[in-house]
Amino acid sequence: MSKQYLQTHTIPLAHPTDIFSLAVTPGQLLSASGSSSLRVHSTKGQIIHADTPDDEHPYPLVQTLEKVHPLGCHHICTSLDGRTAASAGFSGELKVWQCGEDGQWAAVGEIQPAEKQAGEHWALVLSENGQYLAATTHDGRINVYDTRSVTSEGTAHKFTQYETKGSFGMSVDLSSNGSMTASGHQNGGIYIFNNTTQRLAHSLAGLIKPVRSVKFSPACRYLAAAGDARIIALYDTQSGEQIANLTGHGSWIMSLDWNWSGEYLLSGGYDGKVKIWSLERRECVATQTESEKCLWSVRWLPKAASARNETFVTGGAGKTLAFYREASGT
Repeated sequence: MSKQYLQTHTIPLAHPTDIFSLAVTPGQLLSASGSSSLRVHSTKGQIIHADTPDDEHPYPLVQTLEKVHPLGCHHICTSLDGRTAASAGFSGELKVWQCGEDGQWAAVGEIQPAEKQAGEHWALVLSENGQYLAATTHDGRINVYDTRSVTSEGTAHKFTQYETKGSFGMSVDLSSNGSMTASGHQNGGIYIFNNTTQRLAHSLAGLIKPVRSVKFSPACRYLAAAGDARIIALYDTQSGEQIANLTGHGSWIMSLDWNWSGEYLLSGGYDGKVKIWSLERRECVATQTESEKCLWSVRWLPKAASARNETFVTGGAGKTLAFYREASGT
């Protein structure tokens, strides 16, 4: 049984350049691009069948953080509780943000590398409550900072540092229960670390080419990894065994995201295709081909209790934010 998703809304020219990264909170979508500003759209409205012209903007722009990354921003992430965000820019700066009660974001501070060198902060992920921030480096390390210790001088307490074999860290993820950190590297290496013992738990085989995305399933049982090999590898996080290969993408896979229940995995490709995979059936159940331009980031929006159907959003070289919703009755 395949599923059908409809493109319900687009925000053309949401950024003046490529949209490199998307992050979601329970009520907002944060987007980062090659331009210097971060943008925040509200996802609370979600009125699809508009009766008045006013309702035709289900995802209004609610905040623009102007000129915060001079050379643009390549990664942005949010904590699961939606209160903390972090963004990394092309000039090496790593900024931490806090969301106020009014839904407006404000800077907490900046974490600057000890030696002013490029490549100290690439891929980012925050823990569920936003206290821990993990960032990959150009030489395969993963720095874990305590965001509550960020000072105005640009320093933060480094909680721990994980070492791998020295290959550029292209992707990183933290399990929702906080027990594991995973990283994907340019040489195809994938590692899972145990956060309690702060030791390497598994070095995973299977992908020989750059790994652009690693994602733990919501229940932390599986790790999905994908990149230039054009396949999605699924691993059991306890045993480290590879349990499945999902094939079907014809180009590099740039981004992965699990839905809230862990039943479906979303993937976005360099050729603009989005695929949805069923974990149970281990196969692709839907493909969207609206765009031919690279999709740098794809994300499910958190499911509202009132919403019957799930929605996901894509961003990439087309500079457009595109929203898709599952068609009723499928």
